[in-house]
Amino acid sequence: MKHFIIMTIFTALFGSNTTQSDNVKILSSSDFKTQITNKNVQLIDVRTPDEFNSGHIKDAKNIDFFSGQFNEEFNKLDKTQAVYIYCRSGSRSRQSSNKLLAMGFTEIYDLKRGILNYN
Repeated sequence: MKHFIIMTIFTALFGSNTTQSDNVKILSSSDFKTQITNKNVQLIDVRTPDEFNSGHIKDAKNIDFFSGQFNEEFNKLDKTQAVYIYCRSGSRSRQSSNKLLAMGFTEIYDLKRGILNYN
């Protein structure tokens, strides 16, 4: 019982990954490449325009995480279709995934450790 109470407190304080793991899948570089190659997917790079212009995954659309237009741009996408998302190292895409869940997106794939791990 004592362990249950401790786990409950930690879950309340630090959150649970249950919702995220159900709707957000973290993909390895090879799985991410396999799933987006030669397919028409919603592929989104959430880095800044300068980062995007310095190199990005083919056919990716840039929606800057820090932009005031973030929600507006994502609202233009189909929430019922899968979204493949990445950033530089995985932090912004993880935060973006949580925002997308709150906006009603139902299937999100996040590139583990970002584009630094992709090439």
